[in-house]
Amino acid sequence: MAKIMNKLFGGTSKTTTVEDEYTELDLTKYEEVLDEEPAETYIRVAELTNLNELTALKREIYGGNIVMIDISNIKADKLMLDRALKDLKDVVMDVHGDIAGIKDDQVLVTPTGIKIDRSKILGGRY
Repeated sequence: MAKIMNKLFGGTSKTTTVEDEYTELDLTKYEEVLDEEPAETYIRVAELTNLNELTALKREIYGGNIVMIDISNIKADKLMLDRALKDLKDVVMDVHGDIAGIKDDQVLVTPTGIKIDRSKILGGRY
């Protein structure tokens, strides 16, 4: 907006870089833990580094939790990645959940009754 105003009204032209527009967000003050209030479903964050970890991830999905999995550590090994994704898809089929890739290194897996909407909300619209 400032660039347009400067062009229209003859202001000084300042070149901005990505670094100028980047702002570090400190979200720690919003991360309040409520231990006294248990939930039926948790969103669990996991990092997959080998196939042995799939057992724990499957247990979470069968237990009704949503799992966000970082697959960046196994992406270089195509066979391991394919095997892990096949195993996760099998669990999803078994529980009638859902699975979707989020960006390049994230996989979101949901349990029974939770589906992933693949459309993005842009400006309050789909």
